Amino acid sequence: MEINQMNWKEKDYWGLKEFIFLMVLEFVFVIGCIKFIIHPIYSNWFDNELYSGTFMGLTIAVILILGVYFIAIRPKKLSWSEVGVQAFAARYWKMIIVFSVILLFGAVLIVVLTSFVGNTWENSKTAAIQQRVTFISFLIAFISAAIISPIYEEIFYRGFLYRWLRTRIGLLGAILLSSIIFTAIHIPTYNAMPVNFFSGVIFAVAYERTGSIWPSVIIHGLTNGIMVLLTVLP
Repeated sequence: MEINQMNWKEKDYWGLKEFIFLMVLEFVFVIGCIKFIIHPIYSNWFDNELYSGTFMGLTIAVILILGVYFIAIRPKKLSWSEVGVQAFAARYWKMIIVFSVILLFGAVLIVVLTSFVGNTWENSKTAAIQQRVTFISFLIAFISAAIISPIYEEIFYRGFLYRWLRTRIGLLGAILLSSIIFTAIHIPTYNAMPVNFFSGVIFAVAYERTGSIWPSVIIHGLTNGIMVLLTVLP
């Protein structure tokens, strides 16, 4: 089934109000409240950064998906297809594979280059899983990185945000600004921000070409899953 790309690239059903509400939800509530207030509470509950980080990711996923639904979809009586939750043509599988390879090699190159200026590829969940690698810890990390994060992030940052920007500032501006915002929300993992920006560009281009979030979800999930696997390998 072919997706009508012209319509979603030229117009949407939202205004400045929906954009502001969702950005406030992300930058004020999620980053200001969940990451800096709720996360320490989760850390005390679980006494394990992998478990607390995964639970925090699940909390953010629920909040942002509900935010998109109650702010952008339900008030306008729209379907989820308006944020890219729809099928894509089979011919795009080749693009998915190519983009996944580009992202993986690009991420490795960026990590190597940034290591010369003192950055290291590490975060609390990575350190937690490396301390004691078990099947359960690997499974939790894999589900968090390869399934939960890709689905809610692509719905929010590509399905809504990229589309909203695309209809107002054009292709290049939407790719760059959506990728910058996607990078900013990963604070305080500053060492991963160059890779996050590069990833945001790849995901936006995948959405641009297909009109569906699923190719970017697959690329996102596949590369994250491989990175988790590399983390636990001796």
